[in-house]
Formats: sequence, C-alpha cells, structure tokens
Amino acid sequence: MLTGSREFNEIYEKYKNLVLKAAYIYSGDYEASEDITQDTFLKLYIGYDKLKKDNIPSWLYTTAKNAALNFKKKQEREILDCDRDEDATAADEPVTESAEEEFLKQIEEDENRKLHRRIVSAIRDYNPRWYDAMILVYYMELPQAKAAEMMGIRVQTLHAMLHRMKKWIRKKYGVEYEEMNRER
Repeated sequence: MLTGSREFNEIYEKYKNLVLKAAYIYSGDYEASEDITQDTFLKLYIGYDKLKKDNIPSWLYTTAKNAALNFKKKQEREILDCDRDEDATAADEPVTESAEEEFLKQIEEDENRKLHRRIVSAIRDYNPRWYDAMILVYYMELPQAKAAEMMGIRVQTLHAMLHRMKKWIRKKYGVEYEEMNRER
C-alpha cells in the first residue's frame, strides 16, 4: 500500500490523463475508459509496494491498455459487431455541396478510413512494438522521450522503430495510397 494519500495523489494527478487516454484509445468507449482508469489506479494503490517506482508510468499504461483490450474483446462477444453509425455525425452538418458531391466525398472518406484501419491493424499484427510506439507518439501525442521511457527503450531506438514502421507502410501500402489520392 502507498505510505500516504499525498504520494498517491501526486501519482494520480501526474498520470491520470495518460491512463484515461490509453484506455479510451484501446477501448473506444469513454465511459468504459473512465472505469478502466479508476480500476487501474485501484490496482496501483493495492499493489504499490510490489512495484519498482521507476516502472509506474509503464505499468499504468500497460495495465490500462490490457484492461481496455479485454473490455473491447468482451463487448465484441456480447454484441454483434454492427458498423457503428459514423454517418450520424455527417447528418448534423449543414449541406453546402450538391448531393452528388457529398456522396462522392463520403465514399472517399470511407475508403480513407478503411485503408487507415487496415494499415493500423496490419501494424498491430506485424509488429506489436511498432503499434505501441505509434499509439503513444501519434495518437496519444506523447513526447517521444516519454514514449521511449514508457516502452523501456532509448529515444534513438524509438526513432529507428518509427522510421522502420513508416518505411514498411510505404512499401506495403504506398501504391494503394497514391492511387486513392490520384483519383481526386
């Protein structure tokens, strides 16, 4: 257990947004990410004596990530994965283009989203370390030094990892991406 509530409060204030953001990115559900954040800090409070103090940020991130992935897996089992209604937000926007232009724009956005999802999924399957680095740096917008620290690697190693990931993406999806953008 933590020796005092002041020490726990300092850790909580310092890392609560990181844990919440990680939980949200991996679960896709804000309410669930709040619960995951709460559970993560409860686990920290209970098992604090067993942890190395230097590993707290990476432990928090990993615990939140795993809890969010478990939540998402459970949700997919409970509910048939119907495509979430992404078009509902578009219906609220004022109409400024012709119906044909809006339709074509919607198709293009859908194709971009599908390609993006395929790329992210392929990265996750091909190299989970690249995936973690990508999430921390590009989605959670953490400084690269902080992301490297959380992953337990040097910043130079993180740079090399991100560079190899980008090179792999260009090699595997470059032609498809260029063709999609050329059609505009």
